[in-house]
Amino acid sequence: MIEEQVILVNEKDEQIGTMAKIEAHEKALLHRAFSVFIINDKGETMLQQRAAEKYHSPLLWTNTCCSHQREGESNIEAGKRRLQEEMGFVTELTELFSFIYKAPFNNGLTEHELDHVMLGRFNDAPKINREEVQDWKWMSLDSIKKDIAINPDSYTEWFKIIFERFHNYILKNK
Repeated sequence: MIEEQVILVNEKDEQIGTMAKIEAHEKALLHRAFSVFIINDKGETMLQQRAAEKYHSPLLWTNTCCSHQREGESNIEAGKRRLQEEMGFVTELTELFSFIYKAPFNNGLTEHELDHVMLGRFNDAPKINREEVQDWKWMSLDSIKKDIAINPDSYTEWFKIIFERFHNYILKNK
């Protein structure tokens, strides 16, 4: 099996190479990524709990799905692909914004990503891939914000960073 590659980028999101995903996380090199948020007609956000077998952040709650673009794949194509792979559905996505963040983990890996944040709408139950996702739930933005404050160790490091920006974006653009 070929090891998954990530797209290394500079601060302007210009590709400067590719590297094996694990190596990029070991070296904390900036690479392209995306985070998908799915909301329903009630304004609730679909969260996923990462599978127990994940190599980092197992069983933690996070946004609907996230991953890395493949070479030649647009941000939206990547988001739709991973949404199907993890959550078992596809919906239209809109890119909201992008930003750079860095989040080290206890296992020596570091997420250093130029993250493209996308939004989609969906009202049904997903058909989760148990190799990727342990569980899922709908939560209001206010409930998520309160729960992160009370139970920060229940959420992925990147979600805590991204959610604040996502929440502010949604409030400004209602």
